[in-house]
Amino acid sequence: MPFKFEKTNIDGVILIKPKVFGDNRGFFLETYEKSEFKKIDIKGEFIQENHSKSEKGVIRGIHFQIGKFAQAKLVRCIRGELLDVAIDLRMNSPTFGQYIKEILSEENKYLLYLPRGIGHGFAALSKYTELVYKVDNSYSLENEGGIIWNDPGLKIDWPFKSPILSEKDKKWPSLEKALKENLLFG
Repeated sequence: MPFKFEKTNIDGVILIKPKVFGDNRGFFLETYEKSEFKKIDIKGEFIQENHSKSEKGVIRGIHFQIGKFAQAKLVRCIRGELLDVAIDLRMNSPTFGQYIKEILSEENKYLLYLPRGIGHGFAALSKYTELVYKVDNSYSLENEGGIIWNDPGLKIDWPFKSPILSEKDKKWPSLEKALKENLLFG
């Protein structure tokens, strides 16, 4: 099997460890194989792939899409190292409001699968960090959502206390406020 799939504490969020074939020329690995993913109940079709580059100290997120534009993601780090954070924002989930953190890096080559309803963010831990992720639905500005990175209710232990943030990421509401304003997944 080209992958080892590990369940996390959040239902549907799966850490994927691909089998890496290396020799003196470099390495080869599969990052996605539809039939293998289908065996563990990842059935969606990925329709777009995105690529971002960040400098050390950047935090991106916590982002998600709501309504008919909700997105599942398959995330991997292809350069450097990052701390990936996934938060359960599905109000009917037993792990609502809980999060997991995983180190993804060009060295370990791990992937993280996030089903629809999961908020996503990451912190760039190396000088240059590149993240590539597939999504199963189109982006919609009108259906874009976010939770403030340093939400006191979530108590995420980020590696930076004064990160580099986009203007948009500085203005997201807390989880509590997003819940009150019906900005999450019913």
